[in-house]
Amino acid sequence: MEVSLKRLLLPVAGALALAAPAHAGDPMVSANWSGYAVTGTNATTGASTQFTSVYAEWVEPSVTCTTRGTTYSAFWVGLGGYAHDAPGLEQIGTKADCIGSLATDYVPWYELAPAVAVRIRLKVFPGNRLAASVAVDGTTVTLRLENLSRGTFFAKQLAMDAPDLSSADWIAEAPTGCNASGHCQVLPLARFGHVSFRHAQTTGDGHIGTIVDPAWSPTPIWMVTDPGFAGPLGAFTAGTGGVPSPLSPDGASFTVAWQTNVTPPGP
Repeated sequence: MEVSLKRLLLPVAGALALAAPAHAGDPMVSANWSGYAVTGTNATTGASTQFTSVYAEWVEPSVTCTTRGTTYSAFWVGLGGYAHDAPGLEQIGTKADCIGSLATDYVPWYELAPAVAVRIRLKVFPGNRLAASVAVDGTTVTLRLENLSRGTFFAKQLAMDAPDLSSADWIAEAPTGCNASGHCQVLPLARFGHVSFRHAQTTGDGHIGTIVDPAWSPTPIWMVTDPGFAGPLGAFTAGTGGVPSPLSPDGASFTVAWQTNVTPPGP
């Protein structure tokens, strides 16, 4: 997702890849995403797997605010957006921001990129247990966010000309900010502690499975929001970001932990 410097929600930039995985299952390093994405190839047709639903639950983190100013974080599930040339992204989730050293802002939202993001009229507080899903049937996108702790929910169906079905994603994100002239950059990441995704599943080519289902390939994504590069091969320096844990044995759970100095994995 993108958040303008005027605190408006704007279209998503997708995963800003700093280093793509060399082999299937290797980590990807991103400037703004951390978590897992799955992609695949249909064994019968040879075409790319089409993911038509995604689901997960998590507990809304409590951000720790400092005197560094306004910081941002977002947590969501979605379809598409992972590929470098992805045409769009269908996503729903929450954001947790620090406004200065004291004030916090917890906001649910959805976005069908390249359209603008939309704030959801649903109350979310730190510690609330949430369930989110995106499903696509043709050009109809169904979005749902439940606050399981409060017994409330949001659901909406929208038309989208060309949904991106090339991946399923479970992500903690450093949102991107754009000013009035259109210049965009990854915003300072809020200190969110950790967020644990549970009961993650997706549907690919009509088959339902978890992140480790053999019908597709999972990619762990490490977030390094302020990397440096040295030399022609683009070596990384450590930066603030998020690190995904290994998946649970059933492939349905993992945790993204905020870290002040993320050392990216080797090539």
